[in-house]
Amino acid sequence: MNRAAASKRAAELREQIWRHRYLYYVLATPEISDAAYDRLENELVELETAHPELVVPDSPTQRVGHPVEGEFPEAVHSEPMLSLENAYDAEELAEWEARLRRAAEVSEDDPLVFSVEHKIDGVSVAVTYEDGALVRAVSRGDGRVGEEITSNVRTINSLPLRLNPPYQSVEARGEAFFGKSGFELLNRAREEAGEPAFANPRNAAAGTLRLQDPSIVAARPLELHFWQALEIDGERPESLSGGLEDLRRAGLVTNPHTRRVESRDEALDYVESWAGRRQELPYEIDGVVVKADDISVQLRAGATSKAPRWAIAFKYPAERAATVLTGVSVQVGRTGVLTPVASLAPVRLAGTTVSRATLHNFEEVERKDIRIGDTVLVEKGGEIIPKVLRSIPERRPKRAVRIRPPRTCPVCSEPVVREEGEVAVRCINPNCSARLRETLRHFAGRNAMDIQGLGRALIEQLVESGMVCDVADLYTLDKERLAKLERMGAKSAENLINQLEASKKQPLARVLFGLGIRHVGERAARIVARQHGSAEALQDAVRGEDPAAALAELPDIGPETASSIVSFLQSRAGSRLITKMARVGVEMREPEGASPTRDGPLAGKTVVITGTLSSLSREQAKRAVEAAGGRVTATVSKKTDLLIAGAEPGGKLNKAQRLGVRVVKEGELERLLRGARA
Repeated sequence: MNRAAASKRAAELREQIWRHRYLYYVLATPEISDAAYDRLENELVELETAHPELVVPDSPTQRVGHPVEGEFPEAVHSEPMLSLENAYDAEELAEWEARLRRAAEVSEDDPLVFSVEHKIDGVSVAVTYEDGALVRAVSRGDGRVGEEITSNVRTINSLPLRLNPPYQSVEARGEAFFGKSGFELLNRAREEAGEPAFANPRNAAAGTLRLQDPSIVAARPLELHFWQALEIDGERPESLSGGLEDLRRAGLVTNPHTRRVESRDEALDYVESWAGRRQELPYEIDGVVVKADDISVQLRAGATSKAPRWAIAFKYPAERAATVLTGVSVQVGRTGVLTPVASLAPVRLAGTTVSRATLHNFEEVERKDIRIGDTVLVEKGGEIIPKVLRSIPERRPKRAVRIRPPRTCPVCSEPVVREEGEVAVRCINPNCSARLRETLRHFAGRNAMDIQGLGRALIEQLVESGMVCDVADLYTLDKERLAKLERMGAKSAENLINQLEASKKQPLARVLFGLGIRHVGERAARIVARQHGSAEALQDAVRGEDPAAALAELPDIGPETASSIVSFLQSRAGSRLITKMARVGVEMREPEGASPTRDGPLAGKTVVITGTLSSLSREQAKRAVEAAGGRVTATVSKKTDLLIAGAEPGGKLNKAQRLGVRVVKEGELERLLRGARA
């Protein structure tokens, strides 16, 4: 076949393949068998292999690209992807509708139309098409800034790489998820490979979309249902349901059970109709989302800083099941807390088979009188973490065994303690390998040192082999030894070394949080780091007179947190660890300009940020305010000095005006910050 004939045939095949994919995924009315479809794709692959110059970016064969090097780039959403408020009964749904009517200025006598849809257990993504082709896919992130994950999202089979004519540009949002059968297949494959199973479909979808190798993503059966069209061919749809219809015509998959209803009562009927039937669905849901269908109503209602006023999630009660508690194991956390975990006779619950559940702590076990051998009631809290609610005493066997807290750590065999005023039983041995494993996982976490590739299985090998005895030892690892570990290899070892090298430059705040000092969260770590600027300066400070009292004077640093920081840094183990980390090249410094400005224009001011800022993300604005000496809080009160109001500020603006709080628009804030830097 000459080039001209090959080019013509390739174009015909692409048209046929996209048409059949549309019929299969969107309309659910396939015209040909799977085998016949496979023959079309195979013919196109052969043509493109013989004539590489014929390959186009949106060809059905071009789903899988090259692995991503380093971090996914950040991308700002055109409109915030906010969370949803929850309702749990008809009364709360009625209260939400009343708030919506007030915000959107819709009287009680006027009709209000709703769109109702399943709340699928997945992760939200935004996609953009330009000139008919998929150009970008972005994760939800913090709602304003996400990660560009186009290379992974384009591997989802149901997602077209180009739109059906005549559509040219689309911006849409949807839910990426694993169906029940796909989730079970994925977990079965992981268990066979010796990897831990995912806890739930949402975790599986989130983890999959952050993988840096699209070929692995392509091998996993992710699905994608769209629930909103922001813009189609340059125009915003007049209604939510109309926008979804346009998306379907453009070739995108929407959920077949989404409905337009004429009243709240009809919405409630929809909610109740699925309450007892959700197990029939091929995917997990934990409720129903109710939205105002009219886009003009949505725009008038606006949003708070966290959630749109025009949508709400009606959550179903968590599922419960009865089963037998067959035994108890004990987990040791990074702070040494011993947590009892129930071993259960396997039971089906919220779409997964549950055989383990938390018992919270030993005091709770004693208070509820839960024993080995009891029949217990198990619930998936938030549809994620199984927990034992209570025992069923009338079904207790005669030989049920009481559960006692251990006297020694089940991992290192050292004595355990229960400190006065605390519920927790704790291992205080700093060399306990169980504590070390959890400490390493926390240290490598995304909000701490962000060391990708340092997963549970690798940490297990590093600890068991003795290659790592504390977090500083991570920076002494070499490629050759790493490559010899199970399921590593030269490339994985090199990637991990590169990640470790990059993490040496993480700011002091992340290091302090990553060390896992008791009571020190991200905010406390940031405040302390910005006050002192470097680990060296912080160590000098704790050698001074009454250092705990000095730290406790910082905003949001209470006596307990201050004492914990001082105890860690004054201890022999803590001091040695900081010194060792400096020796292996971890910088442990805050970037220039991050330290609080004592005489800046916002020094001593309590600031609240609300609405959408155009030139800064919420986190960037927060850091800028803190660098200018201000303290950012989430709630407006009489103690608030300043409210920074972006677009669609919501109820915080009204409250600030009632309390007489000074309101600053984004442009004025920028002038203040320029003054702080001058």
